[in-house]
Amino acid sequence: MRTWQVGDVMTVDVVTVGEQTPYRDIVDLLLRRRVSAVPVVDGFRRVLGVVSEADLLHKVEHSGHPDERRVFTRPRRRAALAKADAMLAGELMTAPAVTTYPQASLPAAARLMDREQVKRLPVLDDLGRLVGIVTRSDLLRVHLRSDTEIREDVVGEVLRRVLAVRDGLVTVQVRQGAVTLDGRLDRRTSAELAARLAGQVSGVTRVVSTIGYDVDDVVAPVRGPGVTPVA
Repeated sequence: MRTWQVGDVMTVDVVTVGEQTPYRDIVDLLLRRRVSAVPVVDGFRRVLGVVSEADLLHKVEHSGHPDERRVFTRPRRRAALAKADAMLAGELMTAPAVTTYPQASLPAAARLMDREQVKRLPVLDDLGRLVGIVTRSDLLRVHLRSDTEIREDVVGEVLRRVLAVRDGLVTVQVRQGAVTLDGRLDRRTSAELAARLAGQVSGVTRVVSTIGYDVDDVVAPVRGPGVTPVA
């Protein structure tokens, strides 16, 4: 069962700059192309860093305050002041860039963005070259799939192909991405697997399963003498 990957939603026409691109040219590029950041690449399209609006705004934030270096000595403030003086992409960029690959799953990309507190990820090929960029809004596109498309995947991929469930044993309803499963299968493990795999179908927001089963084949773990279960 194939689920959507970063390569399915990324933008391939990526706006980039080089290390020597001037500040004003970067601002013009962001405004003209309506993007909030650009990767900085070398001659082999290897990503050196990313220049975002936040990096550029330091120049606006600290304009007209030439004596701030005497007041602020904290590392983050010093870094911000250094970027306020910077004039080239190589000096303005945040490096190293947080990147991903086309084969990465959308949940993995979302977790990476959240953990690293970034809004976009340059996408690299196997040789480390830039092939795309994925943003938070790109990841949300998976939830624009229609209920009909989602139901077809649950029935065709999960029930028929993976679990070999005969038609009619399980009913599938999808509304606003929420999947409801009902019916009866022979084993508890099959019923639980159906619900788990349905939740992995691209675009599914929730799964409610009331699938019954004839045999409980889930074996409870055997406790040895003197072993107390952890609460």
